[in-house]
Amino acid sequence: MDDNDTVSDGGTAEEVTAEEPLLEWDESENNRKDPEERLSVSRSPPKYDDPKLVTGDAKFTADYAEQFPDLAHAAVVRSEIPHGKVTEIHTEEAEEMDGVLAVLTPWSEEVPDNKYTSAGQSYPEPSPWDMNVLNETVRYVGDPIVAIAAESQETADSAAETVDIEYEEYDYVLDPEEAFDPDAPQLFDDDEVENKIVGHDYERNRMSHIEGELGDAREQFERDDVHVHETEWESSPQVHAQLEKHTSLVYTDEDDRIVVITSTQVPNHTRRQLAHLFDVPIRDIRVKKPRVGGGFGGKQAMVIEPIPMTLSLAIGRPVMYEASRKEEFHAMRRRHPMRLRTRTAVTDDGDIEAIELYALSNTGAYGSHGMTVAGNVGAKPLPMYSKVPNVRFVADIVHTNTPQTGAMRGYGAPQGTLAVEGHLDEVARDLGFDPIAFRQKHYMEVGDVDEIAGAMGGEGADRIIRSCGLDECIERGMEAIGWGEYDEPDEPHLHRGQGVALSAQGTGVAGDELGAAQIMMNEDGSFHLHVGGVDIGTGADTAMIQIAAEVLGCPEDDIVIKAADTDVTPFDYGAYASSTTYISGMAVKKAAEDAKERILEWAGKLLDEPVENLETADSEVYSEETGGSLPLEEVGFEAAYGDDEREHILGKGSHCTEESPPPFAAQFVDVTVDERTGEFEVNDLAVAVDCGVAINPGMAEGQIEGANHMSYEMAVGEGVTFDENGRPEVTAYSEYDIPSASETPSIEAILVETHEPTGPFGAKSVAEVPTNTVPPALSNAIRDAVGVRISEMPITAEKIKAGLDGSERSD
Repeated sequence: MDDNDTVSDGGTAEEVTAEEPLLEWDESENNRKDPEERLSVSRSPPKYDDPKLVTGDAKFTADYAEQFPDLAHAAVVRSEIPHGKVTEIHTEEAEEMDGVLAVLTPWSEEVPDNKYTSAGQSYPEPSPWDMNVLNETVRYVGDPIVAIAAESQETADSAAETVDIEYEEYDYVLDPEEAFDPDAPQLFDDDEVENKIVGHDYERNRMSHIEGELGDAREQFERDDVHVHETEWESSPQVHAQLEKHTSLVYTDEDDRIVVITSTQVPNHTRRQLAHLFDVPIRDIRVKKPRVGGGFGGKQAMVIEPIPMTLSLAIGRPVMYEASRKEEFHAMRRRHPMRLRTRTAVTDDGDIEAIELYALSNTGAYGSHGMTVAGNVGAKPLPMYSKVPNVRFVADIVHTNTPQTGAMRGYGAPQGTLAVEGHLDEVARDLGFDPIAFRQKHYMEVGDVDEIAGAMGGEGADRIIRSCGLDECIERGMEAIGWGEYDEPDEPHLHRGQGVALSAQGTGVAGDELGAAQIMMNEDGSFHLHVGGVDIGTGADTAMIQIAAEVLGCPEDDIVIKAADTDVTPFDYGAYASSTTYISGMAVKKAAEDAKERILEWAGKLLDEPVENLETADSEVYSEETGGSLPLEEVGFEAAYGDDEREHILGKGSHCTEESPPPFAAQFVDVTVDERTGEFEVNDLAVAVDCGVAINPGMAEGQIEGANHMSYEMAVGEGVTFDENGRPEVTAYSEYDIPSASETPSIEAILVETHEPTGPFGAKSVAEVPTNTVPPALSNAIRDAVGVRISEMPITAEKIKAGLDGSERSD
């Protein structure tokens, strides 16, 4: 492929064909078990890594520093202007400091000049190659310009402070609508970008444009027999705020291979991207992922790895770069802020004839994840209303001189869900429909063929809905919140209200995932499980062990897991798109079944029984016919040390699929608003989630609570802000509106079990869908309480009071 070829959206969208629903699925017998038959699945053993986490024995990237006595430390000098060209860099004082080992600039020969994207995605990468390791042209306050290696972190930081940079300053633009103006300052010339994305128009700062349509939505808006409603929405720029900062340690081993220990969600993508950037073979790079202290999408990117690798190759020593907390807030990644517009055509009977959604996405200075995140704005919330015959989605993704954006939990669905769920609530209230019944009339159910996602370029054409627990989610959510059964406060200035929002997500990327696993049996009947899947603190390793234990019939403690080391473990796309349990978990299940087949073969010879009679449980192989049994240990020793023949029992599994079944969520919010001040108190949050069969219910509930907390932050937090010169105003936790535990309302997490036949033991995803729902549900609850619609996030007392006063901030 030529570097300047335009790439599409990753190849998931195809022409929709009208076929009969094919609910039949070739599901193996052991995949569907009644709850009482499950051995490990649906139980909640402690997380595999809990003991070492609570004792401090777990090793994160920075903990590896002690293994390298000659380790050098890195610091980065970043742009202090939003847009311009570097004309002079004064590094003399830094270079003369004792302990400074290297000072690299964009003009240093050691710095690779290949263009790349930081987005950790599959190949061909659906993001433009618009980045350099160090930059002569800077496009936001925070662009890296100079990299320094020194004997200590203190020396590196001190040297960085002495670097003086001169610029030719350019005009800049911070607002996405202004950036779209033909006369706006232009961030990129067309020839400065490789791997350009469909719909790009760099003269207008547009990196991509998306259009998808089912039916003819625009024709419906011209009809005389429909009510046309249009609402506008705005989301806030949120950061990941993960505890562990971006950290990478790079060295060259005794075989002259480059080893990268890094806090990442995507080891294999990072290896491929580094090979491209540094023009070295993939085989000569090893990426190791130790424990990771949170990712939330922020580490689904090669954010910092090129800098320590450049420095390490330059000085011939190990180099570690650990971003500062200030850099985390303004120079790593954040959620795409968006402005959205929703329009519907609805009949007197409450039939939605058409829905149209437009998104203007601010991708910041660079385009990583820009098109694919914006695509999910339409491809996640709109298909849930599969009974709507005419659907249209349009998005423009534009550059501004603001900090970089990237993947973040929900991946576009939170923004789209805000615009769709808030809009539907407003339409229902305006036309006098019950907001829940109005939704139920149009949402998907088992057997539906999801044509909308395919038309939006999302989960592929002909997605058949094989599991859907929306009805039960709503029923149990209503019960938990006491829907419509509340009493108004005694004080006349206080008003209570309730709101609801629904959401759907995906489970992996349809047709664009791969996971693999290998299981080795030890002679004592225990197992070593090697997986490419990446645990970033979510408990994925534990879920993988449970899936293997369920197949092998052994305790979880008899399985030792090794994960995410590109030299040792099988290939895997990484932890993103809610894919780990579904994709990597199915690979583990296949590997365990492969190993089990060999175990039963050996056991059959020892027991003199046909394999068809044998099963495993409680660390034994037993006969369902005769009752005879023998321990797995005896099988292991016989296979390893037998007299006549010997075998190392191994199992291998690899999994990819065109399926991406949606999990569902129903969010309910109960709120009290003070009409005198606009201040509000969220009394309760309840969210019911259909994630299929929860492999580990305790961890699933933890995922729901964590995601709902992040969603609550989106509703009430300012996010990261910057001044009129593009300078960051939030550089520390103390300046960031992340609700503390005491500031977060109670969250009731409800698991609704369905069975997804395409997932391991019926599982689908859980980690992202509850991230989408609090902003619209809280907006709807406040609308219910005091009649004020807040459509611009965050929701604040000032905006509510302004709405009550009838000022211009009211809708």
